[in-house]
Amino acid sequence: MNTTTQPSPDTSTARLAFQLYAAIGIAVFLLMMVGGATLRATQAAWMPLAPNFAYQLLTLHGAGMVGTAGLAGAAVMWYFLRRHVPLSTGMFLAMLGLSLVGVVMILAAIGLGGYAGAWTFLYPLPAKGMVWGVHAAAGFAGGLVLIGVGFLLFYLDCALALLKRYGSLWRALGLNQLFGSGPLDKSHPPTVVASTMVIIVNVLGILAGAVVLIMTLVNLYLPSVTFDPLLMKNLIFFFGHVFINATIYMAVIGVYEILPRYTGRPWTISRPFLAAWLAITLMVMAVYPHHLLMDYVLPKWMTVTGQVLSYCSGIPVLLVTAIGTLVNIHRSGIKWDLPSRLLVFSIFGWSAGVIPAVIDGVVRVNLVMHNTLWVPGHFHFYLLLGLLPMLLGTLFWACTRSGWKESALDRAAFWTYGVAGTGFCLAFLFGGMHSVPRRFAVYDPAWIGIAQVGTVAATLVLAAAVILGLRLLTRLPRASLTA
Repeated sequence: MNTTTQPSPDTSTARLAFQLYAAIGIAVFLLMMVGGATLRATQAAWMPLAPNFAYQLLTLHGAGMVGTAGLAGAAVMWYFLRRHVPLSTGMFLAMLGLSLVGVVMILAAIGLGGYAGAWTFLYPLPAKGMVWGVHAAAGFAGGLVLIGVGFLLFYLDCALALLKRYGSLWRALGLNQLFGSGPLDKSHPPTVVASTMVIIVNVLGILAGAVVLIMTLVNLYLPSVTFDPLLMKNLIFFFGHVFINATIYMAVIGVYEILPRYTGRPWTISRPFLAAWLAITLMVMAVYPHHLLMDYVLPKWMTVTGQVLSYCSGIPVLLVTAIGTLVNIHRSGIKWDLPSRLLVFSIFGWSAGVIPAVIDGVVRVNLVMHNTLWVPGHFHFYLLLGLLPMLLGTLFWACTRSGWKESALDRAAFWTYGVAGTGFCLAFLFGGMHSVPRRFAVYDPAWIGIAQVGTVAATLVLAAAVILGLRLLTRLPRASLTA
């Protein structure tokens, strides 16, 4: 395995910071899963909710899941990157503090102000709400701005540490080795490569998000000041697409760092590995127009770029990671336990989740499928079965290095989560194949059966997640920063 130094001290404050992120992340994920299951039960006609409240819950579920995924992914990145470069615990806590203030503003905007414009806040919808006022929309936008500022502070700290250690982001990303003629320095950590990529793309994405959020706030309080809706939509989807993809690129660091500890085989860099991370650095920032294929006024070259890159963008890093995972565990004599199962399963969820995204990126398919349940089927596959198991696997690893014995309940929860989660996502995809629309609070009778299957699966997923979450919470006091 990679041998590393420990530039960041293992202090009680650092351990507390990691424990806070883990505890808050587990609690919010579970609450958002309850919200998601409730929405599905509403569509299944088993739990009637007023449409206004259902759309508020949909907005909270989307914003909460995306934000928590970002914070949890950042916690994984911080947990391992601090072993290679000195990182500030204060900046890490500042991101959490600003995010919590932003969350309070978002909760007030939704719960008190009735905001229900979805986490994508598409212009000019925030200013056109029939059931919410200007202050509610502004509170939602302002909360997102504060969360973004927190992430920028964290990435600034990481970038400065990498620059001090490696001299440039070019070298930290390993590009001097990719394009150099000399032998590779195989001690260069994959964690540093992945972290550098995330810093580059997510800083640009968050800055774009800040620009469009400030423009939204200006329009809210100065309605006479208007903006080009197509420009606003491009900025929103550039920000949103980059941010949600960055969550899994942070979380996959756990796979690179932990699996070699099970197999005794180092996860070393190679030129294909470095080329893959360079490719995704560029692609993830250029692929977002596949969300805009139905915006016919978009310049044709952007539409073509979005469609072509939709076929390619999921391949480079996923391919080297999936192959690397299989090579690392093949005939390694790995001792399977809950963390290792979760991490390997997450590669399946990530890989399978990309397939419906590529299909939806085909313009002829997108024409009839993009506003159906096919899309939540894709991103739930990607997040519920890819990202979340990566996060859980890393947290379980950090919390189970001493005094841990896996129980039959742990194994049952894992298999229930995996099987029911797959069924839950397939119900979405099946609904999309049959043109069931997304973002509808009330379903026509013909759609209810699919929603009922999804609700049963969601309930099983939630039960398994509660078991895993409670097991983690009881182990958090034993969390180690050097596991």
